[in-house]
Amino acid sequence: MREYAYRDNTLMVESQPLRRVAETFGTPLYVYSKHSIVDHCCHIERAFEGREHRTYYAVKANSNRSLLQIIAGEGLGADVGSKGELYLALVAGFPPDKITYSGVGKRDDEIAYALANAIHAFNVESVEEFQILNDIAGQSGKKADVLLRVNLNISAGGHAYISTSLKQNKFGIDHTQVLEVLQWVKGLPHIELLGIHSHLGSQIIKVKTFEQAARSLSELIQKVREAGIVVRDLDFGGGFGVQYRGYVQHPDLPEETPEELNLSAATLIGTVIPMLEETGCRISIQPGRSVMAHAGVLLTRVIYRKATSEKTFIVVDGGMNDLIRPSLYNAYHQIVPLEVRRAPFETADVVGPLCESGDFLAKERTLPRLSRGDYLAVMCTGAYGYVLSSNYNARPRPAEVLVDSDVCTTIRQRETIEQL
Repeated sequence: MREYAYRDNTLMVESQPLRRVAETFGTPLYVYSKHSIVDHCCHIERAFEGREHRTYYAVKANSNRSLLQIIAGEGLGADVGSKGELYLALVAGFPPDKITYSGVGKRDDEIAYALANAIHAFNVESVEEFQILNDIAGQSGKKADVLLRVNLNISAGGHAYISTSLKQNKFGIDHTQVLEVLQWVKGLPHIELLGIHSHLGSQIIKVKTFEQAARSLSELIQKVREAGIVVRDLDFGGGFGVQYRGYVQHPDLPEETPEELNLSAATLIGTVIPMLEETGCRISIQPGRSVMAHAGVLLTRVIYRKATSEKTFIVVDGGMNDLIRPSLYNAYHQIVPLEVRRAPFETADVVGPLCESGDFLAKERTLPRLSRGDYLAVMCTGAYGYVLSSNYNARPRPAEVLVDSDVCTTIRQRETIEQL
């Protein structure tokens, strides 16, 4: 599943030199490998070894229509978090009965739109949401199929902004209140309870965290059933971590030791499947990052070198408006030249052109000495890259290109200043 690799001294994506792609389409530029997307979908599905299950791709990770079509073509479902994401999933070819709807703030019109399109289920996050959903379903003459999202109060690890199952987080219903809430839900005439949903957070790399969640859910479902409440489905959510450090290697690049070495979504999923199976529920998951992260790179070009008494800065044409993860989450992305030449290593900050001190792609990073005009790849940016981009400083969003063997296709045009 390594569609990005050096051939001699040139970084390739499938059979294409990335420098040629950068020169053809310009920078900053998001590039995706079709083969990588397909490989990751298949890898995740193989983890279930033929067991009945559902996999719902988390559309928030990357919602480009062309990429969604690839994922839908692999037989996955979709998990959406807005009316817009639901629309994109439908036009990309995801069957409505393979779509779930998550999120704490579903608007009335969004609920009505999802009901009208007969999606599989809503993942409900609060008592008031149950009541509103019941009312809107009744007005529409429908029943809403739902899963209750439970907050297990388990830390996902990593940055606080990507943890979603702690008491102080806005997501889900406290696990101590689930029985009381479900007893009340039984009296709602337009709600059909399918089961339980949980999602711990994002970029979880510890198997023990998932095992703790699986045990907690198994115990909770047992208590719910003992109370006479039918539970058929268990949606385990996503958050399966991926390798970011040292994803590509070359003898003339600094070594990066990944804390996520040999990590894969399939390994994490495979560990907890036997525990989840004990519940007797149909199991579903919601991978996003683990499908898309490795499939994409952000290409950027060095504009200037700048040395002060304190630091060396490599100023590039891609900034936090193009990739906000380093600024927002202090996220680590490997940064490598598209063409490697033997050069001394230096420690530098890789920064963008925006009028913000927080505009950086890497800090205190060891890199081969770089010069004006050098092209760089910011690796593993296929998830939570373009979808979090903005027009800050009135900068047009970058183009997106899909590579399939030796064919490069623009799947989103670069914005122009006239479109701002």
